[in-house]
Amino acid sequence: MLTAMFLAGLILITVHSQETEETITYTQCTDGYEWDPVRQRCKDIDECEIVPDACKGGMKCVNHYGGYLCLPRTAQIIVNEREEAAAESTSGRNNVIRRTPADPQRAPPNPTHQIQCAAGYEQSDHNVCQDIDECATGTHNCRADQVCVNLRGSFSCQCPPGYQKRGDQCVDIDECTLPPYCHHRCVNTPGSYYCQCNAGFQLASNNHTCVDINECDANNPCAQQCYNILGSFICQCNPGFELSSDRINCEDTDECRTSSYICQYQCVNEPGKFSCVCPEGYQVVGGRTCQDINECETTNECREDEICWNYHGGFRCYPRNPCQEPYVLTSENRCVCPVSNAICRELPYSVVYKYMSIRSDRTVPSDIFQIQATTIYPNTINTFRIKSGNENGEFYLRQTSTVSAMLVLVKSLTGPREHIVDLEMLTVNSLNYRTSSVLRLTIIVGPYAF
Repeated sequence: MLTAMFLAGLILITVHSQETEETITYTQCTDGYEWDPVRQRCKDIDECEIVPDACKGGMKCVNHYGGYLCLPRTAQIIVNEREEAAAESTSGRNNVIRRTPADPQRAPPNPTHQIQCAAGYEQSDHNVCQDIDECATGTHNCRADQVCVNLRGSFSCQCPPGYQKRGDQCVDIDECTLPPYCHHRCVNTPGSYYCQCNAGFQLASNNHTCVDINECDANNPCAQQCYNILGSFICQCNPGFELSSDRINCEDTDECRTSSYICQYQCVNEPGKFSCVCPEGYQVVGGRTCQDINECETTNECREDEICWNYHGGFRCYPRNPCQEPYVLTSENRCVCPVSNAICRELPYSVVYKYMSIRSDRTVPSDIFQIQATTIYPNTINTFRIKSGNENGEFYLRQTSTVSAMLVLVKSLTGPREHIVDLEMLTVNSLNYRTSSVLRLTIIVGPYAF
C-alpha cells in the first residue's frame, strides 16, 4: 500500500509491505528546492542566478521560496527570517526505512511504479525524480529561430545572441545604433556586427579600437623619405629632387632651368644636383663664379725674349723689345728716336708700349686708361689726342689737366679682340719748340663679360 503526503517543499511517500511488515519513507524536494547533502535538508534554488534573462522589461529578479519574483527596480523587499527558516525546515527531506528485527539486511521492495514526480520531472533508474531536458528530447515548443534553454522542471525559449524578442519572433539587434562599440565605423550583420577602420588605420587586438598604421615601417611606399602621420604618411625628396604628381616618387630637379643666373657661365644638371662650368681660361670659384686663370703665373709658354701678358680668358706673348727702326730701347717698353738721326726730326720723340685688358661688353661710357706726362717742363703747353686706332669712334680722349688725359670707352666692345690705340701728347714751349710722345696702348678685349 502506498501513502503520499505533500508538505511545503517536499513529498513524503510511505510504502507499507504486508509481507515484510516494514515501512519505507521516501522524501523528495519539490519544485524550486534541491537536496543539501551537508545539512540533510532541501534548500531553495536561486533561479535569479541560474535562469538567463529571467525578468523582462527592465524588471529585477528577486529570489523567493521555491521560485522567484519579477518586481520593479524601485520596489523595497522585506525578508522575514522566520518564514525563511520555516520554509527551509518544511522543505527538508527525510528518508526513513523501518525494518523488522528478523531480517535487518533485507532490501526494500522496488517501488518504481509507485513514485509520482512533479510536472517536468521523471522517475530515474534509481527511483528518484530527475529533471526532463525538454531541449534534448525535443518536447519543447520553441520556434526554429529560437534557442531552447532547459530549466529545472521546465524550459525557456530564448533568442540567440545578437537577437531580441519582439512578440513571438526573434529580430536582429542593430548593435551599430547602440552606444559606440566601434572606434570608427560599425557594420551590422545578422545576429552580430563588426568594426571597420578608416584608411591608414587597422583594428587593434580587441577588434574595436583603431590604431594608426605606420606605413613607413610596414611597407615604405616612398621613393626616398617617408614621414608617418596619424592615419596617413608624407613623402619627401632629398635635396635636388622634387615630388612627382603621384606624391610618392621623386623626380630630378633641373636647377639649370629654374634660373639663368644660377651659374655665371654654364649650368650642367646632374641627378639630384647641378654643377657650374667655366670656359677655357677660367676656373670655378665658390661653386658658381668664373675667375680668370693667370696663365702667365701658372703655365707661361712665352719665349725668353717675350713678355707674357694675361688678359680675361687667356694670355699673349709680346716682344720684350718692341722698338722698331729708328727707335732704340732705353728702358722697359720705352723706345726713343735719337736726335742725331735726321729721320727722327719728323717722328715722335718717344714711343711707350702699354697693355691692358677689359671684359667683353663693358658698360659705357667708362674711363679705362689715363695718360700723363712723365717730365714737366716750364713754360710749356701739353695737348692730347688719339693719333690712330679710333677709326670707328669707340674711344674719346678727355684732357683732365695740363699734364694728363683720360681715355674713355664710349662704345661697347665685344671680344675676343685686340685694339691698338696711339695716344699722342704734343708739347709746345714759348720759343715755339714742338715735340711729341706717343703711348701705344694695346687693349685686349676678353671673350666674356666676366
